[in-house]
Amino acid sequence: MFNVPGQDPVTMTDAAVAQIAKLMARENAAGFRIGVKKGGCAGMEYTMEIAAEAGPMDIVVENGPARVLIAPMAQMFMLGTEIDYETGLLESGFKFRNPNVVEACGCGESIKFADMDAADAKA
Repeated sequence: MFNVPGQDPVTMTDAAVAQIAKLMARENAAGFRIGVKKGGCAGMEYTMEIAAEAGPMDIVVENGPARVLIAPMAQMFMLGTEIDYETGLLESGFKFRNPNVVEACGCGESIKFADMDAADAKA
């Protein structure tokens, strides 16, 4: 696992905690799983889903009633990330403030990590 002992790999704002707790309660879920997958114009996209249970390799981060499960493939990309929930006039949604992102597409839906360049060069 990609985790610093004694330190949560992600943090959540109060707005994110409230929204995750609301989603978990509505679905009677064990947590809110976040991950990453290949896709989008910048190369990677975040994934989010309500989870019935934590996977055996998930990192679990709890903050009050909110429980985030970090999928194994996303763990090294999520270190130091702040999860927020923003409500705006035209849209509302989760925002990830991730220090590991080196580039994002114009619409903000896909991202690129520094490690991807090195991995692509080896392929």
